[in-house]
Amino acid sequence: MKITRRSFLKTTLCLGGSLALPRRLVNASQKSSRQWVPGYAKLEDRGQLSTRIEQARVIFEECRLCPRQCGANRLAGEKGFCRAGSRVMVYSAHPHFGEEASLVGQNGSGTIFFSNCNLRCVFCQNWPISHEGRGRAIGDDDLADLMLYMQGIGCHNINLVTPTHVMPNILKATGIAHEKGLRIPLVYNTSGYERGEILKLLDGVVDIYLPDMKFMDAAEAEIYLAGAADYPEMGQKALLEMHRQVGLHATDASGVAVRGVMIRHLVMPNRVAGTEKFVRWVAANLPKSTYVNIMHQYHVDYKAFEYPRIQRGISAGEYIEAIGWAEKVGLTNLDPKSVAVRDFFVKHQKNDA
Repeated sequence: MKITRRSFLKTTLCLGGSLALPRRLVNASQKSSRQWVPGYAKLEDRGQLSTRIEQARVIFEECRLCPRQCGANRLAGEKGFCRAGSRVMVYSAHPHFGEEASLVGQNGSGTIFFSNCNLRCVFCQNWPISHEGRGRAIGDDDLADLMLYMQGIGCHNINLVTPTHVMPNILKATGIAHEKGLRIPLVYNTSGYERGEILKLLDGVVDIYLPDMKFMDAAEAEIYLAGAADYPEMGQKALLEMHRQVGLHATDASGVAVRGVMIRHLVMPNRVAGTEKFVRWVAANLPKSTYVNIMHQYHVDYKAFEYPRIQRGISAGEYIEAIGWAEKVGLTNLDPKSVAVRDFFVKHQKNDA
C-alpha cells in the first residue's frame, strides 16, 4: 500500500530531530531559491531530464551503477553487493546542522539518509543504516514529496547521503519534484566509489558534489573497504569528472553553497588513509583552490576493533601533521573548521608542554 506523505514524514523525519524552524528563515530561504536556477531545472528546460531518467532506470535490469558491477537484475528482485532492490529505502530525513558551514547556512541542509551501501567500510559509523539496511521502503513519488518538504521548511539544499546505489530513484524523484516546484540545489553526498560513466548521467542534474576520498593505497582500500582495491583509482577518476561538471565550490551572496565540488578526507590512525598522498594528488590534478575538508572525526566503530592499525582514534599530532601537509602543497581552500581544530590541537600541545 502506498504510504501518504503525511504518515511518512511523521514516522521517518522524527528520527532526525526537530522540524520546527522560524517562519522568517523559511521565507528568506524561499526568496533566495527563486533567484537561482538549479542544474536539473536547466536540463529539464532543454528537454533532457526525462531522457536521463529513462537511461538510469534501465541500469537496474543489470546493475552496473558502481565499480563492483554486480549485474543483479534489481527490477526482478535480485540484490547485489549493496543489498538494495529497485525501491529506495530511507532511514531518516531532517535538516542537518553538522555539515560544512556553506551547506548548513541558517536553516540547515535537507539531509536524506539512504539505507544500504555499495562500499561498506569496516569502520563505518553509520553501520546500522549502510550495513544492516535499516530503513523504510518508499516510492519515488514519496521521495519527491520528501524533497519538497525539505524545501518547504527552508532547507538550503537536498543532501543525498549514500546515493550511488539508488541514483535512478533519485533522478526520477527529482523530475517529479521539479514539476511540483523543487528549486534548491542537489548535493550528491557520496563515498567516492563511483563509475565515471554513471556520473556522466548526472551531468547537469547535480549542483554540488560532496565526495569522500577515503584511501590512496589499493592495499589499504582492499583491507578496509570490503575488498575494493580499485577504490583509489575509481575515486580519483570520479573527482576529476565531478570537477569537470560543476567546477569549484561557489556560494551565493549569503555564503550558502550553490555549486561545485567539496572533497572530504578522513584522517585515520597510523597514516592508513594516505593523507599526504591525497593532498599531493589534489594539488597536482585539481585547482589548489578546491574546497577540501580534512576531517578529524575518526573513532573506533563497527568492526574496526578487529583491525590493529585502526583500533584507536587519531592523535593530535596526526591531525596537525595532516593539515601541515595540505598547507605545504599549497591547498588554499581548506574547510575553516579543519584549520580551527588544528590550531586548537597546537595550542593544547603547547599548554601541556
